[in-house]
Amino acid sequence: MPTAVIATEADMRGRRTASSPVAGKTKGDELKDEVYRRMFLLEAHRPGADRDLAVALLRAWMTLDSGPRGAKERSWLKKVCPICLAMIEASTQSHPMREIL
Repeated sequence: MPTAVIATEADMRGRRTASSPVAGKTKGDELKDEVYRRMFLLEAHRPGADRDLAVALLRAWMTLDSGPRGAKERSWLKKVCPICLAMIEASTQSHPMREIL
């Protein structure tokens, strides 16, 4: 019987780096990638993924508010933030013991 191969975060980062050129990426694109990666890890029920997603969102807000950035990135963040917060809340409600630990 074949076994399932679970990609680690380092594997995912390596694949992204190998498959896409970094030269054309903006800081906004990097922030989006980070938030989406954390969302996927939370969907996969990885331990600590809810905290990591919250930190990625906070980092994105701080970066986009610290200097002149395009309205496009802020608009994306305003759309995705409520979704991420709902995911984090659902995760903590489905695993109440994690809050104690």
